[in-house]
Amino acid sequence: MKTVKLKNITWGDGEALPLIAGPCVIENRDIVFRTAEKLKTICTKLKIPFIFKSSYDKANRTSIDSFRGHGIEEGLTILNEVKKQFDVFVLSDVHEISEINLVKDVLDIIQIPAFLCRQTNLIVEAAKTGKVVNIKKGQFLAPDDVVNIVKKAYAVGNENILMTERGTTFGYHNLVVDMRTFDIIHKSGIPVIFDSTHSVQLPGGGGDKSSGQREFIPSLLKAAVAAGCDGIFMETHPDPDSALSDGPNMMPLDKVEDLLRDALRIKEVLKKTSVR
Repeated sequence: MKTVKLKNITWGDGEALPLIAGPCVIENRDIVFRTAEKLKTICTKLKIPFIFKSSYDKANRTSIDSFRGHGIEEGLTILNEVKKQFDVFVLSDVHEISEINLVKDVLDIIQIPAFLCRQTNLIVEAAKTGKVVNIKKGQFLAPDDVVNIVKKAYAVGNENILMTERGTTFGYHNLVVDMRTFDIIHKSGIPVIFDSTHSVQLPGGGGDKSSGQREFIPSLLKAAVAAGCDGIFMETHPDPDSALSDGPNMMPLDKVEDLLRDALRIKEVLKKTSVR
């Protein structure tokens, strides 16, 4: 298994369970800062490595009328403030090659969205920055397909590549998570993060927007930890029902700590029994 490192954080060594978390999209400073502060406090208490995530632009919204964010300039300014004030790493997603030069001095991890995971030029340019690159596995891909995606990044000399499982299309407006995915991708030596919140999304299930079933987040997250995922991705919000993006599949912020405690208990059992 290759390990991926971001300074003092390591994925793929079977030890830690880093958390990538935050609101789906940057709605305003207040929500971003409240969420970052709470997550930093929780992760410090539980000794979980933490990366703050929020999107400056949601370019793949279902409807032209959906809220996308405040744009790259304001979004990066807010992420940089979060980074400095709370002493955390930050992640956001890019949708076009032209964005990469703008984000590379702020983001610690560059994320490739699931719908763009086969865009060769985008992956190559992101990898050329030397940053950790987190690639979301497309909902349309089999787990063994990701090897060819990762090789595109490796081809330019960057092996700090993470793959994130976020569910697979199952009929219309539905996703399922195949827990065999973690073993299959691990056989290729690639660390795998589990996206516990997009995996319960119902794409397009709200007509002009996606819906979701957040009540299933805990079960899937705990199952993925037991199956050997190398980290957790979770979108969370102080009030998901009022969120401007992905509210139905975000975890309420006040429930995050208890869920992470459960995940850590499972991780500790795996470490003691040497089972992954």
